[in-house]
Amino acid sequence: MAKAYRKDDFEYFMAKIEKADPRVKKYLLEAGYEKWSRCHSPVNRGRMMTSNIDECINDCLVEARRLPIYGFLEEVRILVGSWNCKNSEITSYKSTTLGYRFEEMLTLNGVKALRMTVKTSSTYIYSVYESGRRYIIDLENGLCNCARFQIDQIPCAHAIFVLKSKHVKDFGDYCLEYYKPNTLVKTYEVSIVSMPDKKDWDVPNSVDEEEVLPPLYKIHSGRPKKGRKKKSCETLYSSTNRCG
Repeated sequence: MAKAYRKDDFEYFMAKIEKADPRVKKYLLEAGYEKWSRCHSPVNRGRMMTSNIDECINDCLVEARRLPIYGFLEEVRILVGSWNCKNSEITSYKSTTLGYRFEEMLTLNGVKALRMTVKTSSTYIYSVYESGRRYIIDLENGLCNCARFQIDQIPCAHAIFVLKSKHVKDFGDYCLEYYKPNTLVKTYEVSIVSMPDKKDWDVPNSVDEEEVLPPLYKIHSGRPKKGRKKKSCETLYSSTNRCG
């Protein structure tokens, strides 16, 4: 349901969930479909459907979490600054039309664009037939019945089949500008400013006199978890070879 592009497909899976346990549907409805469902999201999620990035950052800050707040923030600044500099150098050398992940998406969609037939309706409107089903493609507005074109903002398999029939080889003009290296470089234009030594700080009296109390926090039972939660598709066992 979370990855469904069409609301019809979403409702189909939701009906199966409701049949198994109506309480699950009620819980998900109260949580808000727009928070976790791709087809209900009011904004472009950039295809991110998990919190793995946050969990990986937390994993890098396991030791830093034991430090006082100033030391912790300094470790975060150093970590983000090094990542920002490294990513800026990597993106500056990009010569492809899109980022590598989105190039892979285009390649995969191109592989799927087989055994289809296309009929022209107008200059920009086309009908694509696949496995007995008809899809309407609007190249001018980037729309397709499968909803992948408008949600991913990358040509879907049906759109690629239409573009190939028009002898178009470069699909970059039909992709979102955010996916292109020129836009990606702008992400890292602003550098992380280094903090001066604590002895060189010029702290206003109003700030120096303010008393900051620790936040109210309830300590839960058991040892706190440090490792990130693995996805269901990740292996649960290590692949280390051992001699008998």
